[in-house]
Amino acid sequence: MSKTSKLTTYAVFIAIGVIGSSFLSIPIGPYRALFVQHALNIIISVWFGTKASVSIAFTTGLLRNLMGLGTIFAFPGGMSGALLAGLMYRYTGKKSLAMVGELFGTTVIGGLLSVPISQLLTGEAVFVFAFIPGFFISSAVGTAVAGLILYKIDKPHTYTQ
Repeated sequence: MSKTSKLTTYAVFIAIGVIGSSFLSIPIGPYRALFVQHALNIIISVWFGTKASVSIAFTTGLLRNLMGLGTIFAFPGGMSGALLAGLMYRYTGKKSLAMVGELFGTTVIGGLLSVPISQLLTGEAVFVFAFIPGFFISSAVGTAVAGLILYKIDKPHTYTQ
């Protein structure tokens, strides 16, 4: 895959992440499952690798924040999930473990990383369980969507990192 093709493909995924996260959500109890980035984290990790997944998660989070469509918590949640999904897939080659990596990375690691960020921004101590339910719901829905997509569509090319 040429550099131009790769950049174009990444730009399309970033656009899907920004636009999809703007209006695609599923209300679940008191939470809104913003699942698009989580699904993309897994798909990109499997198709393009860890570096691409984390880079796309960062860029999507940055654009969403600059446009006023997201929160600062898109960075620890999205990037942790992308990193763990990519690493799990890289070292095992199993899509199911990439999905577990996304779920654990976003929910637990992203939740833990969000606590000091929240404390820094608000000046008040925040309990980690303030983040975990919302992160889990979004990540679980995204994981299910990614699972459906990955098991229906084969890897589109042979590019590896």
